[in-house]
Amino acid sequence: MPRILVTNDDGIDSEGLHVLARAMRAHGDVVVVAPDSEYSGAGAALGALHLMRPDVHRVSVEGLDNVWTVAGPPALCTRFALQGTFGAGYDLVVAGINPGANTSARTPYHSGTIGATLTGRNMGLTGVAVSQDVTTGAIEGQAWDDMLLGQRWDTAAQVASEIVGRLLAAPLDDPGVLNVNVPNIAFEDIRGYRYTALAPTPGRAMEGVDLEPIPGHHDAFHAVLRWGTRTEHAGDTDTGAVRDGYVSLTWLGRLTAVPSTTDALDTLLG
Repeated sequence: MPRILVTNDDGIDSEGLHVLARAMRAHGDVVVVAPDSEYSGAGAALGALHLMRPDVHRVSVEGLDNVWTVAGPPALCTRFALQGTFGAGYDLVVAGINPGANTSARTPYHSGTIGATLTGRNMGLTGVAVSQDVTTGAIEGQAWDDMLLGQRWDTAAQVASEIVGRLLAAPLDDPGVLNVNVPNIAFEDIRGYRYTALAPTPGRAMEGVDLEPIPGHHDAFHAVLRWGTRTEHAGDTDTGAVRDGYVSLTWLGRLTAVPSTTDALDTLLG
């Protein structure tokens, strides 16, 4: 029986995590290892390994038998799990369901949902990062609690189940990371699945930062973030596909060396 690691970046209390993990039971033995609190925007960070001694707890979640929390980011959860901390022999890493679409060429760098699967790929396993749009428009893949009213978690979980079943039946020769973004609509209303390019910018992004002086403190400021409005992108991009009611599928490449674009460093080469 396949063994599936399920994690997220919103923490163990996220409803999206619970719904996703329960959906994965149809495909194998599910082990949940998730942060003990929210780590949105953590990317693939592990933290200061030479300083940490993070707490680990076994917890109870309805309908799930093997659930753990780690006091650290999602990539660290993946790292601990794949090094055998909670038992060995995984076949797939599945992360999510993130509330807010993780789309564009920018958001994947910072997404803890995607960071967990990138870490899994670096350790030899294919990963599926599952995110779902929110009706009011998340900002760079992140959403506030009041944006989640009416969130159709079951739609994203069913999409994930369809995808995971196929990947387990036909494993990749070379581990990959599939970034999945799902519209926040009923499953029967989804128009289909599309392989997509990364949009140049998020559907809604941070527009700027203002420094607001802290009264009574010299040279001290609150950083006040300003949010932009929704940006429209073509239908063949991940952002555009989700807007149009399609599930966006994007395979994310590895970091690789590229040819030099300058001769400024040539004198260092001898």
